[in-house]
Amino acid sequence: QVHLVESGGGLVQPGGSLRLSCAASGFTFSIYYMSWYRQAPGKERELVATITSAGDSTNYANSVKGRFTISRDNAKNTLYLQMNSLKPEDAAMYYCNARRFSTVYWGQGTQVTVSS
Repeated sequence: QVHLVESGGGLVQPGGSLRLSCAASGFTFSIYYMSWYRQAPGKERELVATITSAGDSTNYANSVKGRFTISRDNAKNTLYLQMNSLKPEDAAMYYCNARRFSTVYWGQGTQVTVSS
C-alpha cells in the first residue's frame, strides 16, 4: 500500500524557515520524480518544485526560486523542502507528489502558516 506522509508544517513568522519532509513507502521511491505542490484557500493547487528520480536536477516555481530548496534521500525514501525567507503568500497546504509516467501518488498534506 502506497503512503506519502508529509510533516514539518506549522506556524512561522515572515522571514522564518521551515523544513518539510515526505516519507514514502509502498513503492520504489528512487525511480519516481517527486514534487511539492501547495494550495491556498480559494486558489488552485500549484506546483512548487520538482526533483528528478536521481536528484540530479530540480525545477522551481518563479515565486519560490532562491528561497526554497527541494531535495531527496533515496536511501531513506524521503523528500524534503527547505523553505527560507517565508512570506505570508507562502501560506498553504503543502502536498507531496510522486510521479512516474501515468502513475501518480499524493500525500495528505501539511499546513504551513506564515503570520506575525
